[in-house]
Parts: sequence; structure tokens; C-alpha cells
Amino acid sequence: MDNKKELIVSAIENGTVIDHIPAEAVYRVVNILNLNLHEDEVLIGTNLASKKLGKKGIIKIKNRYFAQNEIDKIAVAAPSATLIEIKDYQKVVKRQVEIPDILQAIVKCINPNCITNIEDISTRFTVIDKQPLKIKCHYCEKTQEPLA
Repeated sequence: MDNKKELIVSAIENGTVIDHIPAEAVYRVVNILNLNLHEDEVLIGTNLASKKLGKKGIIKIKNRYFAQNEIDKIAVAAPSATLIEIKDYQKVVKRQVEIPDILQAIVKCINPNCITNIEDISTRFTVIDKQPLKIKCHYCEKTQEPLA
């Protein structure tokens, strides 16, 4: 007899699974996607065993798919994340998130004198390095590591 215990989480019929999130980034992803406002099921798992990350997180969101700008936000907060779209209980898309070369309206500039912090102007950053992430403000040219 096998003494292993396993927690089985039900599959979602339609929606998105965000897997391979670093454990420390799970709630950042929840916050940046405003999942607390989602009116359907949201399953959040954190500190799960992972061969790839040591500990990982996973988020299952029923009846929700993400636009590219939201996927870019996920990539900034959790560059190792995998996005899986589910339709009729089947994986239809599985892909690794990728940090884009330009971050538009995703990250706030750390320079208090930057025009984006004074006027109603959307932020825009050029990605200098992706690992570790280093970005440069289009307006004030301040270089920073984003606080996702």
C-alpha cells in the first residue's frame, strides 16, 4: 500500500493556469493582475515542490484569459512563469512568458522628478538586461531594477 498523500486540485474547464511562478512572486502576480476582483474561481498555490525552482507557485483562473500587456506584467514579476490556456478542459496554448524589449505602462519610474511621476504620462522603459532585469526610463533616462 502506498502511504503517499496527494492533494488533487480540480481542473478548470476554461481559463488560464500560470505555472512555475517563483514562490516569492505569487502574490505580486495576483496583485498586478487584480485577481482579487475576479468574480470566478481563482486558485492560488504557493511553496509547492518544484524540480526547476525548488519552490514554486501556481495560479488557476477560471474563465479568464490575458491580453499581451497583462502577460508582459507577469513576465516582469515572474520571468520563469509558464502560461497555459485551457478550453473545454484541454490545453490549447502553453508558452513561456517573455520580457518584452519595451515596457509600456507596466513599471513606475523610481525618479521622483521624472515627468511620468509629475504629469499624467504613461511610463515607457527600454530593457537593458533581462537577467537580472535592468531597465532605462525613456523620459529621464534613469536606470533601475523594477519593483514588480
